[in-house]
Amino acid sequence: MGIQDEEGRTRLPMPKKGERGELAHRIPLSHRARHTQHGASPRAAATPKMAASTTPPTSLLLRAALFGGAGGSFRFRGGAEVRSAKMAAAVVGVSLRRGVPGRLLRAGPRLICRGAQTAAAAAPRVKKFSIYRWDPDKPGDKPRMQTYEVDLNKCGPMVLDALIKIKNELDSTLTFRRSCREGICGSCAMNIAGGNTLACTKRIDPDLGKITKIYPLPHMYVVKDLVPDLSNFYAQYKSIEPYLKKKDESKQGKEQYLQSIEDRQKLDGLYECILCACCSTSCPSYWWNGDKYLGPAVLMQAYRWMIDSRDDYTEERLAQLQDPFSLYRCHTIMNCTRTCPKVRKNHISCTIAVKQFPASRGHPIIPLEVLNSVLLQLQSSYHSATCSYL
Repeated sequence: MGIQDEEGRTRLPMPKKGERGELAHRIPLSHRARHTQHGASPRAAATPKMAASTTPPTSLLLRAALFGGAGGSFRFRGGAEVRSAKMAAAVVGVSLRRGVPGRLLRAGPRLICRGAQTAAAAAPRVKKFSIYRWDPDKPGDKPRMQTYEVDLNKCGPMVLDALIKIKNELDSTLTFRRSCREGICGSCAMNIAGGNTLACTKRIDPDLGKITKIYPLPHMYVVKDLVPDLSNFYAQYKSIEPYLKKKDESKQGKEQYLQSIEDRQKLDGLYECILCACCSTSCPSYWWNGDKYLGPAVLMQAYRWMIDSRDDYTEERLAQLQDPFSLYRCHTIMNCTRTCPKVRKNHISCTIAVKQFPASRGHPIIPLEVLNSVLLQLQSSYHSATCSYL
């Protein structure tokens, strides 16, 4: 039954004004709850199959958990579970716009909500964090370790989530750096459970009986709490001139910047460095000679610009490193490779490659057989590709 237009096409008749009603996916959640029986949606009541697969209290529990409730986790068929209201809203299609109490955008028959009632009854999982504290504005206050307790049921899985929760809910004076929360910027580098890493990518140890100790990056001046002073680190990075340098600027931006596929592949594993300083601050040689020794991060960056086929100052860059401390304080301790959160290519192999660089010019620094044996050992032990320049 329908209406035919001039071209013979059939369409359903439009309802009269005032009789259209509201589409099910546009009905506010409170309005939907008043017009349902046992919590089932109007659309589900009209469709026997959907009504059979819908858990009766779903709408009410979802509303209680997301809007004004005590919170809770949301478990879907298939085993997936989310603890964030935003993530649950994205799955079931609930608008979280400011000023809007919530609109159910589509029916959620697949949702099995373990809402505020079960979440409140769940036993807390309390984890202790011992954090380094020092305030320069209090001259008489010595550095100390302060312990905080966090319920992991109400916290994200990463150490940075715990730090943010502590600062927001327990102690607003706690100071630390953070930005991207995705392991890209390197701001939240710190020493966690004895190793340098990024707090945003370090998962919380699930062992509740073990206290997680958090310090700033070791052997660095501390600005406050977990914030190290990286002025010297960035000054060393600036000293290697980390940018392309050309001797011919007549065709700037054209063919002089072209690069073959092979030359481009030499940079893989080098340009990903995020300058978090985890590697340099884990190096004993850098601890004792940080004012002169450039450290693994800066040396890897120096190597990255030395092998770039688009750069014309390779000889000058190499000459800048030919002194007893800038390069030759590296003793292949390999802490840098162990601690790098973005490890793709071995820091040590890059440093050795810089040492061996003059060999092709008739000035061998270390025997080639020694170099090859070290690189093979690194490659077999850490599955890290050796520097492609060799």
